[in-house]
Amino acid sequence: RQRQMCIRDRGYSDVGCYGGEIPTPNIDRLAKSGVRYTQFYSTARSCPTRASLMTGLYAHQAGIGGMSEDPVPGRKPGDSSPRKPAAHQGYLNRNCVTIAEVLKSAGYHTYMAGKWHLGMHGQEKWPLQRGFDRFYGILAGASSYLRPHGGRGLTLDNTKLPPPEAPYYTTDAFTDYAIESVSYTHLRAHETRSNLV
Repeated sequence: RQRQMCIRDRGYSDVGCYGGEIPTPNIDRLAKSGVRYTQFYSTARSCPTRASLMTGLYAHQAGIGGMSEDPVPGRKPGDSSPRKPAAHQGYLNRNCVTIAEVLKSAGYHTYMAGKWHLGMHGQEKWPLQRGFDRFYGILAGASSYLRPHGGRGLTLDNTKLPPPEAPYYTTDAFTDYAIESVSYTHLRAHETRSNLV
């Protein structure tokens, strides 16, 4: 059974298998028996880099050559937004496929926890509509670590959630959800699909 893991917001050499100073024995063990990617170019901002990571394309080709959509104060659902060139529309276009869409079609379970930031105005741009089986996180580019709410609040699958009760910390909650997702799938051992988290 194969498992693939994509961990963002880490420097190239933050993990041991790439020369990091901090011991990461579990990640090193996974890397030793799996495929290690050694060439990737990031952009100056996170959302175009995320678009490239999710699609394998240059960010402009995926539709996020600039910034992604974010909550707009006073904007109501259904309000039209200013027209932008396709390369800067602020969400993944339909001329690209995500790694989740590709792996799901190959029989993988696909889960995502954390920040999406690849389009948020309209559910057709959300993770479940772009190949993920499950999603827990924020659609926007930033949020409160302690109490995500409003336009920068939490979403579970396709449902916006109320603000969490204290004590809450997004990093811990997203990690717990990812572990739960993989553990749940592992318990359903009769299934033959692999995992992408």
